[in-house]
Amino acid sequence: MSTSPVSAEPAAPVEKPIPVKIDSEQAVPRRTSKWQNYVTPVVVLLLALAVLITITRNWNAWEGGKAEQVTDDSYVRGDLTPLSTKVAGIVRAVDVADYQQVHKGDLLVELQDDDYRAQVDQAKAAVDAARAGIEENLRQRQLQDARIAKAMAGIDLAKAQIAAAEAGKEAVQAELTRARSERKRQEGLYQTHSTTEQTLESAVAAEGNLSGQFASREADLNEAQANLHSSELSAEAEERSKVVLESQGTQLQADLRAKQANLAAAQVNLGYTKIYAPDDGSVGERQVRPGQLVSPGTQVISFVALTKWVQANYRETQLTNVKVGDAAELRIDEYPGQVIHGKVAEIAPASGSQFALLPPDNATGNFTKVVQRIPVKIELDDPNLAAKLRPGLSVVATIRTRQ
Repeated sequence: MSTSPVSAEPAAPVEKPIPVKIDSEQAVPRRTSKWQNYVTPVVVLLLALAVLITITRNWNAWEGGKAEQVTDDSYVRGDLTPLSTKVAGIVRAVDVADYQQVHKGDLLVELQDDDYRAQVDQAKAAVDAARAGIEENLRQRQLQDARIAKAMAGIDLAKAQIAAAEAGKEAVQAELTRARSERKRQEGLYQTHSTTEQTLESAVAAEGNLSGQFASREADLNEAQANLHSSELSAEAEERSKVVLESQGTQLQADLRAKQANLAAAQVNLGYTKIYAPDDGSVGERQVRPGQLVSPGTQVISFVALTKWVQANYRETQLTNVKVGDAAELRIDEYPGQVIHGKVAEIAPASGSQFALLPPDNATGNFTKVVQRIPVKIELDDPNLAAKLRPGLSVVATIRTRQ
């Protein structure tokens, strides 16, 4: 068996491997646990939760405990008084210009006062008439007192006449009794022819004469008693007339007081025709002009007093440690860069919403909690600077608490 020769192909050249440098960190893959992937989100969540808890639970305490409480909800305030008329009339003169400085008692506006002066004169005449009536009543009472005194004198005279008549009557009665006894004795003697007829006639005549005198004295007594009764009635009538005059005097006194009150009212109304500055300060824009007819309540001009202060409306959470007397620093926009010092004078007893025209009533609808503002009055240490300020200026107020 023959074997054919095999032709062998030349072998392909063998490529040498390129040496590769292997990093030890890359050669061994890093193995991490799953919980390490949540560390960062958990930390962020915990920080956010801590901030939320701090804000919701401790924010007010942190804010109220600060040594400086600052607010820009502050404004200069002052007593701004709208001056109005009390009576109707025509404006005679306006004696001030717009925004003029005035002093207490300066005449600002004057109304025509002719009608009111006439009312004052009429009221004075009524007072004079009432006083004249009282004077006349006084004279009548004095005259009545004289009449009463006369009536009392008549009573005394009548009593004296009664006493005299009674004494005369008793004296005549004694003589009459003796004369009657003498007549009887003479009659007895005449029957026994122991006396003369002439003596008997004399005794009878004496008795008759004394009887007449007795009757006359009795008549005088009755007349004196009648005079006494008449005098007593007259005195009683005069006393009643005096009581009437006294009651009329009381009525006249009341009428005088009423007339005097009318006079005072007329004088007050006359005074209302002139409007004066109530204090030192300045006025606003004039609202009326000469010749204008004004009615009661018409605003003629506004008055701004010299005294000014700052009203700072702090949040309720800022007033934890704020007290009356705390020092304050004020920065007014009109005076940039200048720090004005003052102190807390008053703190409002309620929030500003409670003093609103329509206070909120949270019980009638949905409730949303809103931080309330409490007005704080701050007085300036420098009164001269306070007098220069204008109400309404914006202020940044800083209160330094004592904590």
